[in-house]
Amino acid sequence: MSRQLFLDLARSGLAMPIGTDLLLHEQPDAEAVLLDGDRLGKLTAAAAARYGTMLAVPLMDLRIEKQAIGRALGMAEMDIETMMISQPLSVERIAAADRYLIESPTPRMWATEQAIRYVAEHTELLPIGMCIGPFSLTVKLLADPIMPVYSLAAGAMAEDDPEVALLLSVMDLSRRVVLTYVRRQIAAGARAMFICEPAANVVFLSPRQMADHPADRPDALDRCVMQPLHMLAELLREAQVDMLLHDCGELCDQIVRRLGHDIHPAVLSLGSPRKLWEDARLVPDDVVLYGNLPSKRFYSDQDLPVAQVQAMIDELRSKMAVTGQPYILGTECDVLHVPQFAQTIRDKVSLLTKAQKRPAPSGCGCGGH
Repeated sequence: MSRQLFLDLARSGLAMPIGTDLLLHEQPDAEAVLLDGDRLGKLTAAAAARYGTMLAVPLMDLRIEKQAIGRALGMAEMDIETMMISQPLSVERIAAADRYLIESPTPRMWATEQAIRYVAEHTELLPIGMCIGPFSLTVKLLADPIMPVYSLAAGAMAEDDPEVALLLSVMDLSRRVVLTYVRRQIAAGARAMFICEPAANVVFLSPRQMADHPADRPDALDRCVMQPLHMLAELLREAQVDMLLHDCGELCDQIVRRLGHDIHPAVLSLGSPRKLWEDARLVPDDVVLYGNLPSKRFYSDQDLPVAQVQAMIDELRSKMAVTGQPYILGTECDVLHVPQFAQTIRDKVSLLTKAQKRPAPSGCGCGGH
């Protein structure tokens, strides 16, 4: 495992975006690249070179797993994007869908795996895989996940509550599909895995319910998020692959603390609503924090002027330096190509990549952790 590598990169002052999508849309045939493993691998390597990093971060496309499930369940391609599962799935059907994906990965899955293999075999970069988290995949497959998640934490049983039965069956399907896809990427050569769990947030997980929950019974955070992530963490540990855990959702301190201590990823990537210099007190000293410039707003000069991005960079670097927490300056999420604002986005990404060449500003006046 390469936890020490991420610690060393953090202490070197690395600053980088998650920005492979920007390079993808510089290609005249972007859709074709998505299905060509070698070209996708070269693109990932080119992104690492542009951003001055040895981390080969692939596209953060969290639609791939839902598309795969739709195909495995026999849905027409045109219906998969809007597909919602409305009836509990039998154990047999879940197993059949998982087996289908083991034997017949979708073209996007196959290309992603081949891209990882290309990076592993033809470059000196660290090949990184990418996958949606089990709970976030579950949320994508349900029309209304909030109430059954709440009911589950309140003690409702599948035998008595059809919505809870539906939730649990879709959670089982999502967990199995994610584990299968992660195993495939590890087999292709991934040495670290980005697990993206943005649905682990206070929209779906009630902070009040978590605070009031009896200590002797698992709550929604345990059942829906932590238990599946523990399975993933164990799989990665056995394969000597590091977890880079990404959650750009609206979080409370309890979620950040549990993700940092219970899952103990090599890197914890958080969204811009969080103040990383305050989150440093919530996570172990050997967890690298990543982020969290508001990249979802990079397209807008009115909402986020270039000068404000620079001020945010200076604040993050100076305040994180005082905490002593290992930290990589980056984006809160992937930076997506927006055609009419392409230059604006590039200008802000350029500020980020230039930041690794300068020492952190001093004199922020905040306390350590």
